Amino acid sequence: MVKVAFITGITGQDGSYLSELLVEKGYKIYGIVRRTSLVYTHTRLDHIRKHLNLEYGDLTDGSSLTNIVNKIIKDNQDFEVLEIYNLGAQSHVKISFDTPEYTTLVDGVGTLKLLEIIRSLDDNIQTKIKFYQAGTSEMYGEVLETPQTEKTPFNPQSPYACAKVYSHFLVKNYREAYGIYACNGILFNHESPRRGANFVTAKIINGVKDILDCKIPYITLGNIDSKRDWGHSKDYVKGMWLMLQENKADDYVLATGVTTTVREFIEKTFLKAANITIRWENDIDGNVTGINEKDDTIIVRTDKKYFRPCEVNLLLGDPTKARDKLGWEIEYDLNKLIDDMLK
Repeated sequence: MVKVAFITGITGQDGSYLSELLVEKGYKIYGIVRRTSLVYTHTRLDHIRKHLNLEYGDLTDGSSLTNIVNKIIKDNQDFEVLEIYNLGAQSHVKISFDTPEYTTLVDGVGTLKLLEIIRSLDDNIQTKIKFYQAGTSEMYGEVLETPQTEKTPFNPQSPYACAKVYSHFLVKNYREAYGIYACNGILFNHESPRRGANFVTAKIINGVKDILDCKIPYITLGNIDSKRDWGHSKDYVKGMWLMLQENKADDYVLATGVTTTVREFIEKTFLKAANITIRWENDIDGNVTGINEKDDTIIVRTDKKYFRPCEVNLLLGDPTKARDKLGWEIEYDLNKLIDDMLK
């Protein structure tokens, strides 16, 4: 009997690392991709493309999701388990303020569509399906307690976070009301060399490389004093998989338990990449400038246009439950993460 996985967001950072993990474990893997002019060309997946069954689909299109789930069941009638990982999302916080309706449809209503598909299946099939919802530490928003655990109240500060809170409680409701095996992973920031270029860690890493290659004079960023709990995507996808191996569905925080400012991330990256130390200066408008102490050139600037309408200043997760119940362990601390991204 075969183990089957269906991954939304398979072409993203987490989707690609999760696919690698499941290939190693012998799963038959399906994923949805959006229609683009580059048919089935996805750099993060090229090296394992032969192991994947990719279908056109979208989280805003319930009929495409229904058709794909039915196809998976029809093609694998003797499957042992079907693990559905809902990783697809409009996941950029700042962009969610520009596209709040689209963000809500994908990140919120898309989850509802998948849960309804599972609920509509025959009981003998439904009992073999396990569902994972990709939650986020952004749901805690302006935090009400530190560190944040599975019991910490949510206080979202963006359309993205609001949509994810909606999904979180949908999963909990469908689990309790219909007995569906459905888990929420509340994942704190996790990065990798595959991180999208418009996310702050990738922007810093790529900016440092471009400065050293004399392509740009400096990096322009937003709030560099916000604090984040940063881990590596490779560690976090293992946690996703572990959640679906338990007998009983539950919700788990995945985090490192260490918080670091964006400013410190910048300092560590310049130091590791070129042994450059930074001197920080503030102007009367509140903007910050980072100066290379070797040659007094400006290498970092902040600009208020990159600040969010509502800032989230501190995120720090407590992964005790995941460590104790799932046996989840992390291999990458922040230094190893930065090393990997610089490669």
